[in-house]
Amino acid sequence: MDKVVVVGAGAMGCLFAARLALAGADVTVVDVDRARIARIAEEGIHLHDASGDHAVRVGACLAGEADRADLVILFTKAMHSRAAIASVAHLADGNCCALTLQNGLGNAEAIAEIFPAANVLVGVTDWPADFAPPNGVSAHGEGHVWLGAFRPEGEAAAIAAVGLLNAAGMGAQHDGAVLAAIWEKAAFNAALNALSTILNVPVGGLDTPDGRSIAMAVIDETIAVAAASGIAMDRARLLAKTDFALANHKAHKPSMLQDRLAGRATEIEAINGQIVRAAAAAGLAAPVTATLAALVRMGDTAGQAG
Repeated sequence: MDKVVVVGAGAMGCLFAARLALAGADVTVVDVDRARIARIAEEGIHLHDASGDHAVRVGACLAGEADRADLVILFTKAMHSRAAIASVAHLADGNCCALTLQNGLGNAEAIAEIFPAANVLVGVTDWPADFAPPNGVSAHGEGHVWLGAFRPEGEAAAIAAVGLLNAAGMGAQHDGAVLAAIWEKAAFNAALNALSTILNVPVGGLDTPDGRSIAMAVIDETIAVAAASGIAMDRARLLAKTDFALANHKAHKPSMLQDRLAGRATEIEAINGQIVRAAAAAGLAAPVTATLAALVRMGDTAGQAG
């Protein structure tokens, strides 16, 4: 896997593209923003991380102009996954794999509509990245990637992708139970991101008895829904992660809140919305998760109307 196409030139896309290119991979970034692509093609990606400042040269083009890849990494917002992966359908030659490290649920299924399911890789990442448009990104601290195969026959490709990312210092590890990790991240985001967006407060503003009670209700509803799908989540780990975020990330504004403040559509449908739909399919109720989804959805609609 030495030829990589990164779809989505936002914070995470630019971070991963730059780190992979610095490690010697042949990287091309694609995006729908022609001006951003032109700037990246001309200047590269300006990366600031623990090792210093770098001007990293990568390829940059519109999706239809990407000619070949061993690995496609999808880094768009979840609501754009289906259109984004369709834009690089010509790369699905039977050999190329596609990896999603996006927030939310349903991204792998969208990819599998275009790429063979055996070539779909899934995972989560906690790399912190701040975007400085049009072509700058900062990574403060270190992060990790946990990834595996969407289908068992793809595990060899998943292990190869782990090697590629670790050559770039991305702290990757293979996880045979990665679907549980994806659901755990969705539960965490459904609880904290939605509440933060509704209340227009950073994470620290949720550290109250009421805030914790609502967050725990969402987590427990999500655990029940995942269990109905045969996915066992670690409740103790989720509670510890939530406690840590409330205590140590008090000033952090989740990406959903950042989208709201910037007037962009949120990823509520891929997070809370997907959990609620999965609950309904399993004959379960998720009333707290559904209420938060409805409130964020109303805010999205009001913002678009304004």
